[in-house]
Order: sequence, then structure tokens, then C-alpha cells
Amino acid sequence: MLSNTFVFNKVSSATITTRIISPAEDVISVKLVHWDLQEHGPHFHLHHRNPKLSISGKKGENIDFSSGSLKLSINAAPNELGFKYTGSNGVKVTSHSFRSIGYVRDQTTEKSRHSEGLFMESEGYMLAALDLGVGEKIYGLGERFGPFIKNGQSIVISNEDGGTSSEMAYKNIPFYISSKGYGVFVNDAGMVNFEVQSERTTRVNISTLGESLEYFVIYGPTPKEILNKYTDLTGRPAVPPSWSFNLWLTTSFTTSYDEKTVTGFLDGFKQRDIPLGVFHFDCFWMKAFQWCDFKFDEDVFPDAVGYLKRLKEQGLKICVWINSYIGQASPLFEEGKKGGYFIKRTDGQVYQWDNWQAGMALVDFTNPKACEWYGGYLRKLVDMGVDSFKTDFGERVPFKNVVYHDDSDPTKMHNYYSFLYNRCVNNVLTEALGKSKGCLFARSATVGSQQFPVHWSGDPESTFEAMAECLRGGLSFGLSGFGFWAHDIGGFEGTPTAALYKRWAQFGLLSSHSRLHGSASYRVPWIYGEDCSKVLGDFVKLKISLTPYILQCALEAHRTGTPLMRATFLEFPEDLNAYNIDTQFFLGPNLLVAPVFTEEGTVTFYVPSGGTNQGSNATWVSWFDHKKVYEGGKWYTEKHDFDTLPLLVRPGAVITINRQLKATQDVDEEGLELVVNGPILSTVSVELVDPDHTYTVKRTLQVEQIDGKVSVSGHVQPKITYLQ
Repeated sequence: MLSNTFVFNKVSSATITTRIISPAEDVISVKLVHWDLQEHGPHFHLHHRNPKLSISGKKGENIDFSSGSLKLSINAAPNELGFKYTGSNGVKVTSHSFRSIGYVRDQTTEKSRHSEGLFMESEGYMLAALDLGVGEKIYGLGERFGPFIKNGQSIVISNEDGGTSSEMAYKNIPFYISSKGYGVFVNDAGMVNFEVQSERTTRVNISTLGESLEYFVIYGPTPKEILNKYTDLTGRPAVPPSWSFNLWLTTSFTTSYDEKTVTGFLDGFKQRDIPLGVFHFDCFWMKAFQWCDFKFDEDVFPDAVGYLKRLKEQGLKICVWINSYIGQASPLFEEGKKGGYFIKRTDGQVYQWDNWQAGMALVDFTNPKACEWYGGYLRKLVDMGVDSFKTDFGERVPFKNVVYHDDSDPTKMHNYYSFLYNRCVNNVLTEALGKSKGCLFARSATVGSQQFPVHWSGDPESTFEAMAECLRGGLSFGLSGFGFWAHDIGGFEGTPTAALYKRWAQFGLLSSHSRLHGSASYRVPWIYGEDCSKVLGDFVKLKISLTPYILQCALEAHRTGTPLMRATFLEFPEDLNAYNIDTQFFLGPNLLVAPVFTEEGTVTFYVPSGGTNQGSNATWVSWFDHKKVYEGGKWYTEKHDFDTLPLLVRPGAVITINRQLKATQDVDEEGLELVVNGPILSTVSVELVDPDHTYTVKRTLQVEQIDGKVSVSGHVQPKITYLQ
């Protein structure tokens, strides 16, 4: 890597050293350093590609630093410091203008004593402010449930257990995407502060605790290209196993259940012909309040090994709830204490508190022996038949007065803990089952956690408003480098009405991953009415029929960082209306989904304009009623019964489906069908992904339309369905 160092200083004032590198083409890193101290970890794992660079200019005057199409021009003249980033054709994307780089001392801390005079201690913060243009919009920064557009918000990158109805977030990512064709990633695992057009209306103010701040400008210029380059830097989303795209059912949280209850649920699904792929045991599979001891409660499940075997014989995958906390009542507490496997206080005692489990300790995943100890219990569960772990929590992590095994900075570990926790569990599944054979169902995340899918949205209320909150969170999460995401169908807190249950089922089954889960009430459909069973069953079967398309999109997420569920502007970046939309999404590139957020079934949605591989007269078509067509660039308001919602097929789309599949892991190519919304102006490549090995393409079909007739080249000749 090439680098240059520029120093701007003044007598009796802070000196800030600026170091500039490029880890990859179209990516420029600027590191601002006050005091060049040894930095304690943790650090994000970043991939450097050694791109070709261009550096020109004269020290003390003007310097240009270029990587690919991105150029940083520095005005280094005395008292005239300025940074300007430009993209292709020399168009400015952002800059540092007057007084936008600095170091701030806080002399109000516990260690600050005015009696010490000149030698009074202080706490330092680095500041970097990047300019915003007129009309520029900011997105991402993790799974955030508030306004989709982040302008006007002050955001602290700090993982918290705050539900979906507050500004707090389980998954905070110090990365944002701008509508001007670039992204910014701050390389700091700690509590980064973003003031997005709030403190200064023309800037994004970024501040970090400590003596340095490093940020990366990532040039697209399209949103998909930004995500591609960001995930190349921080890690690609892994592809989950094909079975994970089935419907998941849980016991719910505080409900009372035993083997008879679970069997009754499963029988109910069979009787109603509702395909079910995964059954999840929440907290009380273990003895109450001994979490975690990783043993099935023998009073409730006297023959756990045999019962799991019988569930597996029915074709079900098994998931169990865990967290990284060991309560004092757990038989494992003394074992972990003696082994030194827990986070400790600064006085050497085990860190304990009562906020969740009485006297609970936290596993220290910076200790390799602790990882092996914790993972050993999980391996026993995998040997019993467990395919997935719901890695709950990971946010309630202390950041003061604690010590880690590897001496990591506790402030940075508050967020980074989720990475180590989920990586440990993911490694167990990969080692025991193989690549893409098991998966997580995780709540907390940080940069790089996209490598350990699947993630879900946490704890929404059972309201239409919370359903919309979840979608905003999922869209922001997808714009933060994550490919796969789920939410609790029907909401978690409270009990949904029948109407909400059916609308949320539609939304959930057209999401990346689909799970029925609640807090104090079950989510089996028939307790809300048999009409709920009908709606749920129909949409489960619809999702299963979309399996070939979904697996192709899942592999695309791994290759490029483009999520399965996509904000409208990801697919239509040239349509300016698309940048304001947060009540609809795309499932892959070709299906527009507009969930219904009203009791009466009224929904307003926008059909974007532009795009490739479509003629000037091309129209969108309803999946449910091929006679209903839509023009791009227009808003529509419709009223839908519970058997439909706005699900539109994009012009020029070729969607691979199979209506004969019974589950998403089925490998049978009999019944393969291409749904075509022509005309097709250029050849479309359709990849058929192997459900047994989701990183592998079994074959590629070339689809083209000549003189109005669609032809397919390849070893498979699927049925072709023309929508118009």
C-alpha cells in the first residue's frame, strides 16, 4: 500500500497528522491522529486489495490522491486546509471545509482536577465533519427503526436492547450511504457519534473517543456498487442453507409448553397443510432461570434426544435459544468462574449483575479457552440434532470497570462483543455440519457480522405501526452490508388482531426469512381464526415456489453485498422519487412488495420508472392478477383482501419458480418454470443454485426473446409463463 503523511500544526496547539491510503479501488482512507498512541483492540477485520494509485502535487501546496475514479484533492497551503473528494467526471461528492477537522478536550471527566493546573487530565475526542450537498440524503447506520432518511438525526453507534420503537438499535454499523453516490465507513468499533445535518445543517459531524479517527470514503457511484465495495472491505454476507428460507415456528417466549404442546402445534400445521421447515425452542427448553446450562429440562422433555430425533424424522430442522450469559444458578457458573472464562472487574472479580439473570456473568470470547469451553456445550447439542442457534442478546455488555482476557478496550468491546459471540457459535455449526449447513438467528451485530447470518429485528409490538418500524429497520440494515433479515410475524410484545396477523404473515413470507414468534402468546394461526391459517398457508406455499429465484438472489447477496430485501432506490437509483420510500421494498431485483399497514386493507405504493432490459411501453404486472398492469413513475392506491397485496413483476423480468416444491431445500427440477414479463430486450442469464450447496450453481440458462418468442438455451427446458 502507498501512503503519505501530512502534518498541520501550530505552536501550543494540538497537532493532527493525516495519513491517507487506499485499501481498494475507489476507496480512500483518511486517518486523523492527535497523539500517536498504541491502540488497543478490538479492530475490524478489513480486506486490502493493493490498488493502483496516483499521487501528484507539491507538498505544502496542493496534492491529489487518486484511486480508481475517486480523487482526493488536498489544499495544503498554510491556514487553508481543505479536502475535496470527486468522482467520475470530476463531480464533487463530499469535502472537508472550514473548521471541519479537530481535536476536542473534555475537562469535565472524573479524572479532571483543576487543582492540577497545567497538568490537569482530560478526555479527548477526534472530530471530522464531511460536507453535505443540497438535497443530499443519508441512509444506513445499521438496523434503525426511526426515520429511514437519517438527515436531522443524532446517532450514537452503541448496541442496546431497546426494542423497535426507540432510537436505540440492536445492530449499529458506522457506515452510511449517500444519495450522491458515495458511502462513508468509520473504522472504529467503539461508540462513534454521527450528527447527520443536525448540529450543523450542512455537514455530517463524526466524532470518536480517543486520539485518532479513521474514515473511508467509498465511491460507487450507484448504491449497489457502494455496497459491493463496502462488503469487499468488511466481509461478504454468507449464504444461509436453503432450508432456512422455510417457515420457522417457535414456542414463543414466556408461554408454557412441553412435548405435548409442541407436538400439538406440529400436528395442527399438518392438518391444515401449512408447510413448516424449522421448529425453534425458546428460553424454557432449559430449566427456568438456569440460563444458560445447555440442557433440556427433563421435567418438560424427559427424552430430549428421542424427541429431537422424531422431529427430524418429520423433516424439521431444529433451533434452540441461547445467549452468552451464565446465571449464578446455572451449574456452569462455577465451572466458568474457575476456568477464568468470564469477563472480570478491574479488581479481578467476575463481573456479575442482575439485569436479566440473577448474578449472571458474561462469557469472555477474547479468551480462546472460553470459546472452546462454551462451544463444547453447543457441539453436544448439534450432536443431538440441533441445526441452528438463536443467539439472543449480545448488547448488554459493560464498558466501564471491566477487564478482558486479551486486554481489549471495554468501550470498543461493547459493540464488538456481538461479533465474537456470534462468530464463536457460527464456527461450531460450520465445523460440525459444514459450510452453509447450519445458521444463526442473531439479534446483535456490528461490522463484519454479515458473515454470520441470519439476523432478526428483535422485539416489535403487535401493531401496524411496529410492523412499519420493522420494515424501516430492515431496509436500513440491508443498506449497511447485511444480506439476510427476519422479523417476528404478528409482533413480539402483545397479541395481534386477526387482521394484523394476516397482513404481517404476507409481509413476513415475502421477506428474506420468515418466523412466527411472540412473547406471552403463541403465534400458531388457528388461534386467531382459521382464515389466518388459510392466508399463512397460501403465502408459505408462494414463498416455497419462489425458491429458485430466492436462492439465486441469495448467492448474489454473497457475491456483491446487495441484500435480498432491497430499498426501492437500490434498484432504481435514477428515479428521484425512490429515495423517499420506506413502506415498500424489492424481493430480489424483480418483485416489488408493498405490505398493507392498515386494518381496512388500503395501501398506497409507488411504481418506479427507468431500469434496464425493458422497452419504452413496458408495464409492471400484478403477480396475482395478470390483467392488472401499472406504469412506471406513478403512485397507486388500492384496497386488498387478505389473499393479496401489491406484488408486482418488473418489466423485462425473468423469474424462476417451481410450484411443485414442498420445501425450500427440495432439489427436484421437475416443474421448473420461467415467469416472463416481456418484452426482453437482451439476453437474461438465470442461475440455478444447488439447494444442497448454496454457493454452487448447478447450471445457467440463457433466456432471450426473438420476434416475440422466448427461447431458453441449456440442459433444462422449463415451462414459460408469459404475463403479457
